[in-house]
Amino acid sequence: MSEQQVVDIVRQALVTTFWLSLPLLAVGFVAGVLMGLVQILTSIQDSAFGTIPRLAAFLGGALLFLPWMLMRITSYTAALLGDLGRYAR
Repeated sequence: MSEQQVVDIVRQALVTTFWLSLPLLAVGFVAGVLMGLVQILTSIQDSAFGTIPRLAAFLGGALLFLPWMLMRITSYTAALLGDLGRYAR
């Protein structure tokens, strides 16, 4: 296996990881900003007040995006294992 093939495998793994994490990171960012604004507007400084809705948003985002994430990781794994013979040379 050449160095270029190793670089391509690692690059593809990192790109796939980025795309898999992006929806949940976006949900967490939006939920964090909204809860921060609500805490500022209502002057509530309780940490549980902001944490519980953020966790609920993450859970909802995970349930919403899970089919897409599974499809994406399955296609990546199938492509990687499908080209295994090419990497063994």
